[in-house]
Amino acid sequence: MGRLPRPRGPISEGIISALSGGPLPPAGDPDPFGEDLHLSLYACYELHYQGFDGVDPEWEWDPGLLALRRDLERVFLTALRDGVAGGADVEAEVDAAMADSPGGISHFLEAKGELWHLREYVVHRSAYHHKEADPHAWVIPRLTGQAKASLVAVEFDEFGGGRHARMHSKLFGDLMRALDLDDAYLARLDDVPAPMLAVVNMMSLFGLHRSLRGALVGHFASAEITTSPGAARMARALDRLGVGEKVFFTEHVEADAVHEQVLRRDVVGDLLRREPALTGDVVFGFQATDLLEGRFSRHVLDAWDRGRTSLRESPDGR
Repeated sequence: MGRLPRPRGPISEGIISALSGGPLPPAGDPDPFGEDLHLSLYACYELHYQGFDGVDPEWEWDPGLLALRRDLERVFLTALRDGVAGGADVEAEVDAAMADSPGGISHFLEAKGELWHLREYVVHRSAYHHKEADPHAWVIPRLTGQAKASLVAVEFDEFGGGRHARMHSKLFGDLMRALDLDDAYLARLDDVPAPMLAVVNMMSLFGLHRSLRGALVGHFASAEITTSPGAARMARALDRLGVGEKVFFTEHVEADAVHEQVLRRDVVGDLLRREPALTGDVVFGFQATDLLEGRFSRHVLDAWDRGRTSLRESPDGR
């Protein structure tokens, strides 16, 4: 469990207060990519994961909170759909994901990043990697046939092949400790801004709704296709910066190169053979992932180009 985060606006303040005994707030009209909405969604979704210290587990299925979450999800989902081109060409999305365009965060860290940049990036990603692969597990009971079997095989690797020491979330904790960062579950959530929370919220949104199972598969395939080359650059960045603990990234170089093929052929391919009507949703999953990862990358690199922290609070006090 983690501790309740600090509010970032009236909606998140109301939700956090309600989880401690106060009344639920109205949804209002929040910015679909703003801090208030995304902390609110993250807090609601966390009740389906490990939860918060001192919060009654019954909140997970509270009708009032679920109704509020639904309203916030509609705002976010509408913005995602409005922000992408859509379409039905899955192969084009796969090709775009494999293009590995230069200019991203891993390229920056490999070429010229300093230790403080690396530490910030790891803090950002802790919002997901503390629960790595958990959002994708929601889709397992919503698949059938080879798509289901193959996705479970990928998840088995993500969870360490049955060995706790090899779980990717555990390896990420090892990396955090090597960087002198607090690796307690969601310990740095208050420092992670909306562009990163939105990426994780997208996973939870897609995973928790059966109607969005195609989007979740598209997202997962996109993530696996793009991770291996980025992880290789990150491993080289750690070498350059003298950080010895790099198993988290080297593991992803090896595993995700295989996962990419499995997701493309056996998960996406089999799903669309069985349910061709989900083609547009799979494309949406690819495009929404690209949209949000692009927003996150621009947020981070714009801050670093100005010599400023990309976090709400810097681990180095910047």
